[in-house]
Amino acid sequence: MKQIKVVELFAGVGGFRLGLEGWNNKSCCSNYSEEFKTPFKVVWSNQWEPSTKIQHASMVYENRWGSENHSNENIEEVVKDCSVIPNHDMLVGGFPCQDYSVATTLKNSKGLLGKKGVLWWSIHKILSDKEQKPKYLFLENVDRLLNSPSKQRGRDFAIILQSLNELGYIVEWRVINAAEYGFPQRRRRTFILAYHNTSEIYNTIKNEIPSNWILENGTIAEAFPATNALGLNPTVFKLEDDIVKISENFNVNGKKTPFENSGIMIDGEVTSIKTLPNYDGEYTVLGDILIDVADVDKEYFIDAEDFPKWEYLKGAKKEIRKNSDGYEYNYSEGGMVFPDALDNASRTIITGEGGKSASRFKHVVNTSKGPRRLTPIELERLNMFPDNHTELDKVTDTKRAFFMGNALVVGVIEKIGQSLINKISK
Repeated sequence: MKQIKVVELFAGVGGFRLGLEGWNNKSCCSNYSEEFKTPFKVVWSNQWEPSTKIQHASMVYENRWGSENHSNENIEEVVKDCSVIPNHDMLVGGFPCQDYSVATTLKNSKGLLGKKGVLWWSIHKILSDKEQKPKYLFLENVDRLLNSPSKQRGRDFAIILQSLNELGYIVEWRVINAAEYGFPQRRRRTFILAYHNTSEIYNTIKNEIPSNWILENGTIAEAFPATNALGLNPTVFKLEDDIVKISENFNVNGKKTPFENSGIMIDGEVTSIKTLPNYDGEYTVLGDILIDVADVDKEYFIDAEDFPKWEYLKGAKKEIRKNSDGYEYNYSEGGMVFPDALDNASRTIITGEGGKSASRFKHVVNTSKGPRRLTPIELERLNMFPDNHTELDKVTDTKRAFFMGNALVVGVIEKIGQSLINKISK
C-alpha cells in the first residue's frame, strides 16, 4: 500500500502517532504483535502549550521521535503561512474543546475568522489553504462536544460538520468509552473521521445507506461494533445554513442536542443513531497493569496519618459550607469506591493525578504494603503507552501524570487506524 503521510496537531506526547505507527517491544497491556506495521508515517507534527514557558510535552515528543519535522510553535502563528506544513494524506489531532462560535466572515480573504485562541480554526485554515487537501481527518475530542453549548445544544458540533461539508468532506463520528471494548480505562471520547471527495472511500460512502455505514459497514463500526440502542429509525436532518448562521441560530434554547452518540454527515444531511457497544472479547482491568509492589517507590504509599483525609474526600458528604463572601450553603456529593477496584477498568485519568496530596479524584489501590497511588508507568499503561514513554530529565512524576490526563487510549487509535487501512485497501 502507498504510504499515508500524516500531520499530527496538538500532539501532546504522541498518542496518535503511537496508535498509527506502532512501536516495537510493546508493553504487557497492549495486544499488538511484534511485527505490527502500518503504512502510516507522521511527516510533520506540532505541539505547543501556551500556559508554560518550558514545553515539557514537546520535549518528550522530540526525545522519542527527534526534532526534525516537529514544530514547537503556536499553531495559530504557524498557519499564517500553511506552506510550512508539508502536503499530507491525513490530518490527526485531539483538538481542545472550546467555544467554536464564528466571530465574523473575512471580506477580502478566503475562509472564516473564528474567535482568537479557538484552535478549531487553525485546523480549518490548513484545510482551506491547502490546494491538495488531506484525504482523511482523524480527530478526537471530549464527549460533551456533541452537547455544547448549554444555550444552543449541539451548535459547536454543527459548526464543525458544516465547515467540513463546505470543504468537501463526509464526516462520521462515534462516542467511544474505551473500557466498553476491553481497554483498561473508562475514558469516553468523541472520535471523528472525515473523508474528502478526492479519497477512495468517499464514493463508497455516497452509495451506502447511512444507517448501514454507522452500524455495520463503516470504518468505526468495523473497529468497534455497535447496535441501535433504541431499535428506532435514525434521526435525520439537514444543516441548511452557512457556518455564520449556524453559529447564531442553531438550536437556540434547545434543551436537547440533535446529535446522538453515533452518526454521519453527507452533503450536509445528518443521520444520527444512539448506539450501544457490541463487544464480547477479553477485558483488561486495573489489576492487570500494576507493577510489582516491590518496585514501587515509598513516596507513592499513603502515610497512616493522611489516610483519614483520603477517606473524607472519597466519601459521601452532606454538610454546610461557606463561600468566600461568607454565604452558607448546603453541599452534598456521593461516595466513591475507595480504594479503587482492581477487577474493573480504572476510572478516567485526570490531569491532577500526580502529587502526594489527598484528592477525591486520584487513584488509590490496596497492596500488601498498604494503600498507594499509581506510578507514572501504571498511568501510561492505562492509556496503553509504552512503559516510561514520558520519562525524561527535568520532567517530574507530577508532570508525567498530567500528560496522561491529557492523553488518549492508544489502542482506540490503533483499531480505528487499522480499520481505515482495510477500507482504503478495498
